[in-house]
Amino acid sequence: MSVIPDASESSGVGAQVPAADNTLRMLRYLAGRPAPVAASAIARDLALPRSTVYHLLTTLAAHGFVMHLREDRRWGLGTSAFELAGGYARQQPLARLGRPLVAALSDRLGESAHLAVMSGGDVLYIVEERAPRRPALVTDVGVRLPAHLTASGRAMLAALPREQVRALYPGASAFPDRTGVGPRTPAQLREVLRIVRERGYATEDSEVADGLRSVGAAVRDHSGWPVAAVAVTWADDALDETLLADAVRDTASVLESRLRR
Repeated sequence: MSVIPDASESSGVGAQVPAADNTLRMLRYLAGRPAPVAASAIARDLALPRSTVYHLLTTLAAHGFVMHLREDRRWGLGTSAFELAGGYARQQPLARLGRPLVAALSDRLGESAHLAVMSGGDVLYIVEERAPRRPALVTDVGVRLPAHLTASGRAMLAALPREQVRALYPGASAFPDRTGVGPRTPAQLREVLRIVRERGYATEDSEVADGLRSVGAAVRDHSGWPVAAVAVTWADDALDETLLADAVRDTASVLESRLRR
């Protein structure tokens, strides 16, 4: 594997603040990996002393920007990194590009539709399109809900590395409840996400609000990372879940293509 160039080689900025430069290089490196990596690999690929890598990782972990998977002896991005990604998404590209697509999806199906991003163990809704004469929803722009209970969250969790999911849900205390339905343990969540991967879309039924169901599909960036999810919520049992899921996946695919331009 080639060594990632040090920004200070082409600019004097890195040489002036080496700790900040190395920290940002490490975060960019971790963001580009498909799964958590060993500290020794970070040191090797970035040509940094191991002591420097460990000191910076410890500081980043204290602030939630990286997580240490002790059993695997590997490091990956933490929940604070998700917060930064969510902030970027809210400020411009995802919300701006997603809003007309979510509106078109809602009009097409006659049901309420949403666009959400991950924020730690929650989903954060950044676009909300309410269909007329449909049931009131608990979702709205700026609302957070537990990711493991929502179709949007499950769609994104299923696309994350399994180590990342394990770090977000280490035990039963990481599973808040809303309606008495939904996964309560890491093993139950793993089974839910297995089904999501098998189907290609996520579902939930009365796990966020009684009588309401949702389907969701992940929106991935060029590296396959789930940056958002599109979802539709409805209450009519006569509606075809597969038809709704196909429409949601189509919208997610279009948004992916526009984000990559």
